[in-house]
Amino acid sequence: MKTEAIETPRLRLRSFEKEDARFAISIWNDPEMGEYLPDEAMEEIEEDYVKEIEALSEDKDCFYLISELKDSHKRIGTCSFMVSDDGKVYDIAYCVHRDYWRKGYATESAKGMIDYAVAQGAEKITVRVNKENVGSNKVVRKLGFEAVGEKTYKKRGTEEVFADYLYELKV
Repeated sequence: MKTEAIETPRLRLRSFEKEDARFAISIWNDPEMGEYLPDEAMEEIEEDYVKEIEALSEDKDCFYLISELKDSHKRIGTCSFMVSDDGKVYDIAYCVHRDYWRKGYATESAKGMIDYAVAQGAEKITVRVNKENVGSNKVVRKLGFEAVGEKTYKKRGTEEVFADYLYELKV
């Protein structure tokens, strides 16, 4: 799904375009940057996978976004949100390229999505964070989220099982 750009002090979160697929794959498929994501890192990227990611620009259920620096328009990460049918709950996700880690961009991306959701009438924001992802757990706690549940999942294409916290922010 498409949405208007979300502006933060340093970032612009804009709708995902087909041309963003290889950038997103470069993050999500990297063993370090994608360590806590549900898809496995593949040694070879098949063209079918690229087409699957390109199609995210037209996804009907999720708003996929690219975070870019406002001053240079350089892409630095990906994020997304899904909205409940009644528009009261926004589930967010974010991922920042390792070249931009520890600079506050994950916090700023998440805050931008929170502010947008509140402006749209959201009453609650949720996010799932891998229990072992120390940085992301700090980000959501700093933003006022509280852990309200846990869930395990199997990383796609592997036998690895991971555990997430479900965080919630009531607004």
